[in-house]
Amino acid sequence: MKLYIALASLLLLVLPASAQFQFFEQMFTGQQQQQQPQQAGSDSVWYQQQYEAAHCDKYLCPHTLSCVHFPHHCPCAFPAVEDKVEFGDGSMACVSKGGWAPGEAARKIELARKGLL
Repeated sequence: MKLYIALASLLLLVLPASAQFQFFEQMFTGQQQQQQPQQAGSDSVWYQQQYEAAHCDKYLCPHTLSCVHFPHHCPCAFPAVEDKVEFGDGSMACVSKGGWAPGEAARKIELARKGLL
């Protein structure tokens, strides 16, 4: 019984110390595993794979792969720099923000649709 307690005590001392040394060894030798950013390909294979793997029982937005009820509910991929403009026919578009005032891009699109711009 004493031998069992002695072995258990020894393991409790050795295992944490071993783990610490492995951590420091990896830190100082640069062997720590890091996620490398994946280089985007020059073709559309990656996107097609993501599109085909997406599960959606409603409408799958082609530019964000979001699953929504209707096409005009699709979000913009970059809302910080894009304005979403919904058209009367149930479609939508994301356009670069005008930068001057909120809704400037939508106003310009409406003027263009009317032939005034």
